[in-house]
Amino acid sequence: MGNINQVKHLWARAGFGLRFEDAKLIENVPVKRAVKQLFNAADDKVAINVVQGDTDYSMLIRGDMLAKKQFIQQQRQQEKDLNLSWINKMSTTNAVLLEKMTLFWHNHFACRSKNAAFAQQLNNIQRANALGNFRTLLLQVAESPAMLQFLNNQQNQKNHPNENFARELMELFTIGRGNYTETDVKESARAFTGYGFNKNGEFVNRRFFHDDGQKTFLGKTGNFNGEDIMNMLLEKRETAYFISNKLYKYFVNETPDPVHVNAMADVFYKSGYEIKPLLEYVFTADWFYDDKNTGNLIKSPVDFLVGLNRQFYITYQRPEVLLQFQRALGQLLFYPPNVAGWPGGRNWIDSSSLMYRLKIPSTLLNGGLIDFNGKADPEDEAYIATVRNQQQFVNTRVQSQPDWDKFLQNIPKNTSKTGIAQFMLEPKLSNTLLNKINRQTDTKTMVIDLVSTPEYQLC
Repeated sequence: MGNINQVKHLWARAGFGLRFEDAKLIENVPVKRAVKQLFNAADDKVAINVVQGDTDYSMLIRGDMLAKKQFIQQQRQQEKDLNLSWINKMSTTNAVLLEKMTLFWHNHFACRSKNAAFAQQLNNIQRANALGNFRTLLLQVAESPAMLQFLNNQQNQKNHPNENFARELMELFTIGRGNYTETDVKESARAFTGYGFNKNGEFVNRRFFHDDGQKTFLGKTGNFNGEDIMNMLLEKRETAYFISNKLYKYFVNETPDPVHVNAMADVFYKSGYEIKPLLEYVFTADWFYDDKNTGNLIKSPVDFLVGLNRQFYITYQRPEVLLQFQRALGQLLFYPPNVAGWPGGRNWIDSSSLMYRLKIPSTLLNGGLIDFNGKADPEDEAYIATVRNQQQFVNTRVQSQPDWDKFLQNIPKNTSKTGIAQFMLEPKLSNTLLNKINRQTDTKTMVIDLVSTPEYQLC
């Protein structure tokens, strides 16, 4: 049982949970080989390609209200399609580690773009480099129209520098607070002058907007450009520590262990910022499987929804309801609250979101009713209108279809109720929960009860 518990923990963190179907395939596989299998499956880097080309801005030129309305509808439809396409990819892929890391970078390089083609491009950059090299990922993100637009670098010109991108590059993307000065922000902003994109959404280095004067950054002086700045930030071991600390909180424990994070930073820095060796180090470390690091993280809303979709093979007659679920739970993909991303951890849970979390499983698995009167982020009201009238979803059927036959067939014969519960929940089971489970006579009812518990919110 010890090995399956470790593999189950690995899949809960490096993927979206272990299904009974998966357990059959990796039964008695040593942990190191299970880690290797996760990386082998991650070779599937198929891009999301639901938004073809760009939004048709010509509609706006006519200037009439009908054209404007059509433009907004087209924009919203593209945003909705992109969101649901990624949820579907996470819910059906075998490359679970790749998508889990794409989700990590989606939050690390948090970005909002009203242009769905730009958002899709950034998402695919994060996927292509999710397990590759952090330097390559950073350079490509810095040149993506979505990020350049979001952090106002399109307006960053010599004599009128805009510091937004330069500041977030240091504070949130690389070295972290306390490791740079305000002068470093100002000087690096000058280095990024001219970074922009053209009307086709392609990166352009507009040399006539670039400040080619001498700049002093992190104690060095020269005629630096944006790539020079990023290379200098990567030369600092603090960047390796900053990313490792964030990954530790994502995969291991909300309270980082400085000794373990330091060891991670060493691996990351010495490898030249290769992401795969860093994750291999974490997933094969003894401490990763310690009791104190098991069943102790709160699932993000996306982890929670995707985990349910995968475990029960859920399909939707009206997938748009997944947008409502994301909003009610506080994580709408492609719409982070700000450039710092979703804070995560205990912040995922409040009285409103917990109520939805406990109701959603039975709603999805019984095709039930749910009342969406959650709080809305004022900035994504326009996006929420993707589903036109919000109220049409209140007290209507979710129209989800789990494949119960497939789920039940994959449970090994003669598995006890306690065995099913131990497999499906990460935390150790309380006597109260065990008593409740053992009172159930129907496996399906018992399983719905299991995934409607607070324990199921943990991974």
